[in-house]
Amino acid sequence: MCASHCGGACLLKVHVRDGIITRIETDDGEEPQLRGCLRGRAYRQRVYAPDRLLYPLKRVGQRGEGKFERISWDEALDTTARELLRVRDTYGPASIILAQMTGDVCSLNNFGAMDRLLSMAGGYTSPWGVTSFQGGVYASLVTYGTWFCSNTRDDLLNSRLIIMWGWDPASTVTGPNTCWYLAQAREAGARIICVDPRYTDSAATFAHQWIPIRPGTDTAMLLAMAHVMIREKLHDQAFLSTYTVGFDRFSDYVMGAEDGLPKTPRWAEPITGVPAATIEQLAREYATTRPAALMTGIAPGRTAYGEQYHRAAITLAAMTGNVGVHGGDAGARAWESVMGGFPYPVNSMISAIPRVSNPVEKAFPRTAGPLFYRRPRIHFSRLADAILKGKAGGYHADYKALVVAQCNYLVQFPNSNKIARALKSLEFMVVEEQFMTPTASYADIVLPVASFMERNDLTQGVGTAYIGSMNRVIEPLGECKPPWRIAAELAERMGLDGYLDKSEEEVLEERARQNGVPDYGALKERGVYRYQLPGPFVAFKEQIEDPANHPFPTPSGKIEIYSQQWEELGIEGLPPLPRYFESWEGRSDPLAEKYPLQLITTHFKRRALSQFENIPWLREVQEQALLMNASDAEARGIRNGDMVRVFNDRGETVIRARVTERIMPGVVDLPHGAWYAPDEKGVDRAGCANVLTSEEYSPGGSFPYNTALVQVEKLD
Repeated sequence: MCASHCGGACLLKVHVRDGIITRIETDDGEEPQLRGCLRGRAYRQRVYAPDRLLYPLKRVGQRGEGKFERISWDEALDTTARELLRVRDTYGPASIILAQMTGDVCSLNNFGAMDRLLSMAGGYTSPWGVTSFQGGVYASLVTYGTWFCSNTRDDLLNSRLIIMWGWDPASTVTGPNTCWYLAQAREAGARIICVDPRYTDSAATFAHQWIPIRPGTDTAMLLAMAHVMIREKLHDQAFLSTYTVGFDRFSDYVMGAEDGLPKTPRWAEPITGVPAATIEQLAREYATTRPAALMTGIAPGRTAYGEQYHRAAITLAAMTGNVGVHGGDAGARAWESVMGGFPYPVNSMISAIPRVSNPVEKAFPRTAGPLFYRRPRIHFSRLADAILKGKAGGYHADYKALVVAQCNYLVQFPNSNKIARALKSLEFMVVEEQFMTPTASYADIVLPVASFMERNDLTQGVGTAYIGSMNRVIEPLGECKPPWRIAAELAERMGLDGYLDKSEEEVLEERARQNGVPDYGALKERGVYRYQLPGPFVAFKEQIEDPANHPFPTPSGKIEIYSQQWEELGIEGLPPLPRYFESWEGRSDPLAEKYPLQLITTHFKRRALSQFENIPWLREVQEQALLMNASDAEARGIRNGDMVRVFNDRGETVIRARVTERIMPGVVDLPHGAWYAPDEKGVDRAGCANVLTSEEYSPGGSFPYNTALVQVEKLD
């Protein structure tokens, strides 16, 4: 099974001759087939890439210069262990930061490996924030009391209306069969509508209607739709009375009784750029077409107040009675990783390596509400600021060492130029990697990591219920090691006993059995164990059919449109009801006089976040370019294919312009994940979107990758 964090977990058939991968095919067996995308099928080029890191390296030049020499594993591990212990003993364990993300979505070789090591060694500072969908997680926990909020994808076949809101599964997969089910749903007569600043490939392929909307204004449109439903009595009052709390207060806010400002379509039109008549049409269609699935993508949640978009969408799903029914959707978030969707007994995000309490955090209570972090954690987008300022900036410690695993930190997080400055200030930095990424170029020690085809692990289905075996198909190239093995060998050198008392196979078999796999050997042989469900899984079906015995896991036992706990907490920007807040760096920000274009940073086909950026086959598929509307280009004398500079006060990048009508005026799209490559003047030459994004995060912790203002000029 492939699990490269692209939004799917697909079955690959890997042909091997004399220990060499010769070709990769995909599923051709029973339906629904778990067919791989172009990234999985190109994985052979990734395994055998000429720039693949095969041996441990030691930095011999300046940080970021990329000059390294080969060393032995003994030297690499001894140096890493010695430096981590030195920093711990000199400055305290909180001075060590672990910057780790998911990488491949799996059970054994995930963030649990290094977490256990550093916790056993005295602790470390951990960042917080779910980079992909923090806003969706926040909204789900506040409103439903859980993040398991999605139906399986086959339930789309029961929908009569599907609204793709900021959702582009043709590019981001979001489950291996999502597009197949969308195609079947359309063929069966379902009407499909796309709300998005771009005319995406998903809109072009599936949608009957495209509604362009300005970034960061989605909540305003959802509130205006609610106004239409309430005004015309189209909402399902019986459902709301039975299953929700707080709708009366929400209604007062929407209708203007609370603040004197009715949230009408005419109010929303100048904010969103969507005509009032279009808002009214969509509201009536969603309210009167049953069942209907509001598939809320996570991109609108990656904005200045992204959690409010998700809370408003959930409220509309409840207003239309589409929660807990076949063909509907709870409206929480349509990109479901193993942190949602089908409720696996043990999901892959919970490490198969047992966790140890982090001593650095042990004395601190968990933050109130669903932000799920403890002080002295740092929000991931503020990590660079913390490294640069330390205690003088109000942070818990002075940060001296950074451990990076399964994370291209310099590329994937906001304000890349500031991150680069922070990395240069560290005393020690170690990176686990497969390639010399921009992040790895700043390391003191680089440890080569085996690809998922060179190690064993388990993963889980997204949108379809199954367990997948990530079987090792070839021996690791060079001297590459799996992440869990690197952590175990470091533990020995750091004098830590009892890191792991089971073999790799014992750990994986135990996890498989915990998830109900009856025959681990058969799973290994077939690559997949499919759960035999009686029909499509529907989130909250039990709560809707039997509310007395199956309450929602919220304080009230109901869907909390109004949250008493958030009223009591009184956190600025996190009201107890879904509300619209005017975004910073939006069209009405005074900064728009200087930087008049709204930037979005989408994901596209040839990359999974920043993975696969250097794979030749995939680079042929799509060029990294700035998508801009023809009217914006004409006003700047820019033609299709021209090189342009995209800039704001945080940075500048040079990239080719792609002039099109497939993005609305006033908005430009620079896809996320291109590898940061500054020239001698500090100007990025790769189209790295995060040189332009802000380290500010939303009140609920969302990463505002789609909240930034820029200017674009033709390059002379």
